[in-house]
Amino acid sequence: MVCLAVKAGSPVTFPEWKALFTELMPGLEVQDWYAPSFDPARVDYAFVWQPEAGRLAQMGKLKAILSVAAGVDHILADPLLPKGIPIVRMGGDETETQMADYVRWAVFSLLREAPRWHVAQARASWARKDMPPTRLSTNSCVGIMGLGHLGTHVAQTLLAAGFKVCGWARHDKQQEGIVCYAGPDGLLPFLQHSDIVVCLLPETPETKGMVTYSLLSHIRKPAGFINVGRGAVVVQADLARALQDGTLHGAVLDVFETEPLPADSPLWAMSGVLLTPHVASEASRPARARYVVATLAALERGEPVDRLYDPAQGY
Repeated sequence: MVCLAVKAGSPVTFPEWKALFTELMPGLEVQDWYAPSFDPARVDYAFVWQPEAGRLAQMGKLKAILSVAAGVDHILADPLLPKGIPIVRMGGDETETQMADYVRWAVFSLLREAPRWHVAQARASWARKDMPPTRLSTNSCVGIMGLGHLGTHVAQTLLAAGFKVCGWARHDKQQEGIVCYAGPDGLLPFLQHSDIVVCLLPETPETKGMVTYSLLSHIRKPAGFINVGRGAVVVQADLARALQDGTLHGAVLDVFETEPLPADSPLWAMSGVLLTPHVASEASRPARARYVVATLAALERGEPVDRLYDPAQGY
């Protein structure tokens, strides 16, 4: 019998997870990470969010670790993480659709000046004459930083919505209908071609702190920025500076260096900014359970799986 350990939320959510996994994969043994009866020696697979340091190392039969989220930094933070165990990132159609919907909303919000309308509403101000003219989607190029699974899906969705789309990746990528740039030499042309930049980069040693004031200054004016990747990719003080001095006209931000965003952050009070609490892509429990079960079945058959973490790439 295959055994799955689950740490995918608070202890009160475990019965729902167990019911979902039992229905989708009869015969699967599902262990509650928090239960006093938890037996690490029985675990074949772990489905986790922020596992306590050393806990995974206690599981001598562990075949793979499945992340509750698209990122795996919460797993890699474990200094005692067992070596050589495959790590699988969360994916699936619902994850991709939610991200694409969020980014589309964010792009249109910047084009239609939604952050400033929001501030006017809070003041009960009919600020019609104070707003810049609306920009058209057909005249705007959205640049996607990061052309992995999510970035590619977002790019294709924006393309279908009528936007011009370009993309940048650390390595060469080719996408139909999208102007693709790659590597250090391609970064400046990518930024200069983009009116709004969407950051979907993973956090790696190469990308951490990559988005600086200098980088933001090269986005075509009036520049917009959307971060749905990782907070650590952006130097937050530089982002605030770019918004304060007009280098950036507006931003929609879902991820931050510190979460929750501290109450004293200047970003809260900026009129050109919309903030959301890391919710851009949060697939439902049934969707995530389906993805996990499909991944377990493939692993048990010895088949390759999607979204396998590659230590050499850093994502």
